[in-house]
Order: sequence, then C-alpha cells, then structure tokens
Amino acid sequence: MIVFDLKCGADHVFEGWFGSSSDFEAQRVKGMITCPLCGDTDVAKAVMAPNVASKGNRGGSKDKLPVATSGGIEVEKAKAFMAAVAKIQGEILAKSQWVGRDFDTKARAMDAGEVEKTAIHGEVTQEEAKALIEDGIEVMPLPLPVIPPEKQN
Repeated sequence: MIVFDLKCGADHVFEGWFGSSSDFEAQRVKGMITCPLCGDTDVAKAVMAPNVASKGNRGGSKDKLPVATSGGIEVEKAKAFMAAVAKIQGEILAKSQWVGRDFDTKARAMDAGEVEKTAIHGEVTQEEAKALIEDGIEVMPLPLPVIPPEKQN
C-alpha cells in the first residue's frame, strides 16, 4: 500500500491509500476518488513533504515526539483517527460480500425485494451513487479505498 496526499478542486487536502500509483490513476480517471469534505471528484496528488530523518547527534528530548499540524488538525491525532476508521471499515467489510461493479444492480434488486437484503460492498461511479441516493436506496461511501479480492495477496 502507498499513501498519497490528495487535493480536490476546492483546495481540500486529504489522504488516500492505494495499491500503487497506477491504482490511484485508474480510480481517479473513473471518478472513484472523492473529497471527503465536499464530494468533488476533481482530485489530484498534492505536494508531499519528504520524510527525512533528522541527525542523531542533535540535542532535544528523546521521550517527546515532534507533532506537526495541518490546517489546525494534529497529524498524530488524525493518523490515530484514520487507523480507527480503517479498523471499523475492516470489520464491516469482513461481514459483507464483495460484488464489484455489480453493486448498483444488486443494491437496486435488494431494494425492490427481488433478492434477500444482505450486506454488500463494491464499486459505483459518482453518478451511480447519486442516483441510488436520489432513489432512496441507503448506501454509504467507504472512507478508505477497498482492494478487490482478486487483487489482494
């Protein structure tokens, strides 16, 4: 997995996890990456600061970690929050079935009573997600990327 700082057209900066740079690009082209703050799909990689280790001979307390802030949010708290989100999302996904690009069709069939309602997860375009919501079908975007089972190790 690789993490990128992403930026939407409204200048919101957020983090995204991907299997590779090409996975990011494929999802971006399909409009599958949305800003968690405004829903914008005009998303690109943001400039990231390199992670450079400091010299070991510099003074300072060894028992305190430096904490950076970004937009008023403490980075360490944000990372802990994202780890908690990832854990909860993992628990939800473990109890649901991956349906891939058939998500729209299966969600509509469950809503119409054509098939038994079960927990599913998959992929839709932003337009498909909006149509499901407008039709009163309960869906929830996943905050972290999901790697399809066929692409997992």
